[in-house]
Amino acid sequence: MSTTTSTYTRADVAKRNTSKQCWVTYKGFVYDITEFLEDHPGGDDVVMEYAGKDVEEIMNDPLSHKHSKNAFGMLEEFKIGRLVDDASSTTGAATSPFLPADAHLPDDFKPQDTDLEKDYAQNKFLDLNKPLIPQMLTSNFTKEFYLEQVHIPRHKKEPATLMPYAFLEVFTMTPWYVIPMLWLPIAAGFFYVSTQQFQSWFAGDAWAVASKSFASAFGCYTFGVVFWTFLEYLFHRFIFHIDSFLPHHQVAYLMHFLLHGIHHYLPMDRYRLVMPPVLFAVLSFPMLLLAHAVFPTAVANGVIAGSYSMYVVYDTMHYALHHTKLPAYVREQKRYHLEHHYKNYELGFGVTSKFWDVIFHTTL
Repeated sequence: MSTTTSTYTRADVAKRNTSKQCWVTYKGFVYDITEFLEDHPGGDDVVMEYAGKDVEEIMNDPLSHKHSKNAFGMLEEFKIGRLVDDASSTTGAATSPFLPADAHLPDDFKPQDTDLEKDYAQNKFLDLNKPLIPQMLTSNFTKEFYLEQVHIPRHKKEPATLMPYAFLEVFTMTPWYVIPMLWLPIAAGFFYVSTQQFQSWFAGDAWAVASKSFASAFGCYTFGVVFWTFLEYLFHRFIFHIDSFLPHHQVAYLMHFLLHGIHHYLPMDRYRLVMPPVLFAVLSFPMLLLAHAVFPTAVANGVIAGSYSMYVVYDTMHYALHHTKLPAYVREQKRYHLEHHYKNYELGFGVTSKFWDVIFHTTL
């Protein structure tokens, strides 16, 4: 099945109305059912009446033939993209940010601001002129609607408001420079402790012991740097994008929204690009326990130092990918990461590199 982040107009669909290429639309999505024509229980003639057209009414018509859940499930296998209005690329509507698979992202890519009033009137998702958290708590979204809407990027000039009171809003914002200021000293502390703990592993004069301890701690540090890139991939793919396992409950949607959904909803919001320190502390704590369970204490602290240092690179680089002109390698990563947002959020989970995407076949 193709990804659903490609977009097509009704005119695109209307052209595919033959047995050699038969497309239909259903509830805002586009389906290529060419291969299904010969297998349709009622014969291909019945289907061809609706080639290039919308099939929602006929598939739910009890007088003709109301289709079963299995039929709708089978239809999902042929989904190839989203349906957009022919003029959506210039209206600021929510669907306009998605780019065709062959689109080229320029180095100075900057999306247009969303028409907030029109977006809310059209989609009835979240009103970006009002605090978002109260709306998330009091709304009654279906899981499918929430996941569809939260992955369509919107853009506004000023940071979004999450809380209804100004004195609480400050706790929802994290400037990028907070990350190196907080976590680099902590990483340095873990590295220093690791070098001191390694000294008990070696014998000899003070210089030899200090040299071997530093080299051992640095080796563990290097492993931690590399291991972070794997953690980065795991977190992004299996925790931040936990869409399939999200419970059908508004509070679960709110948790998903605060964890990562808001970043896909507002990918250029400067204050929601790096991870809040409390959230990273919570996510990293099990990893700290795991490191100490698997490795000797001196090794574990060296690995943690490297991982924390690389986390700082990851989060500050993530900010730069969205808001800074960059050298050649990072510029390529910027294009790759923005395609994760604007082409297909179900692929391209690596931020600092594509290595693990290549290993696990999730490259864009």
